[in-house]
Amino acid sequence: MEASLKKVTRALLSVSDKTGIVEFARKLAEHGIDLVSTGGTSSLLRQHGLAVRDISDLTGFPEMLDGRVKTLHPKVHGGLLGIRDNPEHQAKMKEHEIAPIDMVVVNLYPFRQTILKPGVSIEEAIENIDIGGPAMIRSGSKNHHDVAVVVDPADYGRIVTALDENSGSLPFSLRFELAQQAFQHTAAYDAEIARYLAGQLAGAKSSNLPPRIDLALEKSADLRYGENPHQKAGLYRIAGVAENGIATAEQLQGKELSYNNLLDSDAAWELVLEIHRMHLAESRAAGAITPHDLPVTCAIIKHTNPCGVGIARTATEAFLNGKATDPVSAFGGIIAFSGTVDGQAAQEIADMFAEVIIAPEFTSEAREVLGAKKNLRVLRMPIEVKATEVLELRRISGGMLVQEKDRELLDEEKFEIVSNRKPTQAELRGLRLGWAICKHVKSNAIVYAVEHQLVGVGAGQMSRIDSVRIGAMKAQLPLAGSVLASDAFFPFRDGLDEAARHGITAVIQPGGSLRDKEVIEAADQHGIAMILTGMRHFKH
Repeated sequence: MEASLKKVTRALLSVSDKTGIVEFARKLAEHGIDLVSTGGTSSLLRQHGLAVRDISDLTGFPEMLDGRVKTLHPKVHGGLLGIRDNPEHQAKMKEHEIAPIDMVVVNLYPFRQTILKPGVSIEEAIENIDIGGPAMIRSGSKNHHDVAVVVDPADYGRIVTALDENSGSLPFSLRFELAQQAFQHTAAYDAEIARYLAGQLAGAKSSNLPPRIDLALEKSADLRYGENPHQKAGLYRIAGVAENGIATAEQLQGKELSYNNLLDSDAAWELVLEIHRMHLAESRAAGAITPHDLPVTCAIIKHTNPCGVGIARTATEAFLNGKATDPVSAFGGIIAFSGTVDGQAAQEIADMFAEVIIAPEFTSEAREVLGAKKNLRVLRMPIEVKATEVLELRRISGGMLVQEKDRELLDEEKFEIVSNRKPTQAELRGLRLGWAICKHVKSNAIVYAVEHQLVGVGAGQMSRIDSVRIGAMKAQLPLAGSVLASDAFFPFRDGLDEAARHGITAVIQPGGSLRDKEVIEAADQHGIAMILTGMRHFKH
């Protein structure tokens, strides 16, 4: 036998997730491996006719304290930690009648699933913190030279294959890989617990930023490459965070999503959600609370900035309104809808090249139309009305920036009409839409809009007046009669003078400039209605 191969003679099985455990245990038994087990796992294996020793028979000590103590015993950890080719270890094991355990199959109490349950108490969460499981995993993984540690049911198949190929033995390379996975598993588990407890502490202190953040990231997919072909990339999800989003969308068809597709898709979906929630809030304020009567929003994104937004009663009209903003830039864009895409809307989209389409649902006719475009990526994404309170993290050299997600849109208490002329109801609707869009445009951001449509965008410029000019230059729809939204204050009146030259009738902006008075005077001179929000929405 090769030196790297180790015979498996005894396995300890104790799993919360019992997926495949009976079949796996049966394969172990076929190789003559002695099975030792605990509680529910032991009962399940016996029900299926397998010969199993209870852990209490191995330790000579009963499970106690409501199951809190069952595997924390020298006969378990000695059997895992004893080095097989160390004479002193072997002598001590023989002296204390400690039998070697060559494989431990453990997955942990479902802490993550427990804390995700509505209304779960901290006491219930605490009881689902596994102690014996992580201890066995760590003991076995430390001694991976002799012991195989299995924490993922997905590995059962390849372990059985290795046992079959090596007459009941496992190679060192596999044991080493399993140990690495096992330590990753316990690290992620402990991080979930620490994150949960930090959240409880933060809630008690009325602070959303904990003093320490431990992230466990699980790879969802390898991507073809990153922003550029020479960069490797992957999609990861934060373990233990129940957040629905583009990373969890169901892909119905098309090529695999690229790094840039995912960034743009996220930008499109966040904008659609923003406007959908705005419409829902307005509807409820008016006394209607059913979301089924809300208009459909369509957002078209290129390079994370909106190049088209349309609002209408149907997905087709919303798309046509959005496309009309900038038909050239819409080509090859990411298209997101807040409502169901039907066959007519799908046909309009199919007539134009697009990279990704995202919607809560697609009719069978739409699926058939879009199915003819084999490379087109189609994502189904449910509308989440409730905003999740997840922190935003951004990598910088040597560290990480952390902030609360910008969930606010307008603070009604600070909302102030400062011009002589008051905005009309149509202008107010346009201002609200422009403000919502502006929040999702890279700073310095200027948005021209009407109540059902984005008209023009000036994004990511170093000076605000340049954004005003570029937004007007990019506009394909009439600017006269539109309104303007600015993500931050006007430092000088020149931006407003430039916008007035294009015929805008109302402005929404945060205010707070040392020259607010001059800017407001400019608005009055041009007959422009102006609203100050008292809230800024920079997006860097």
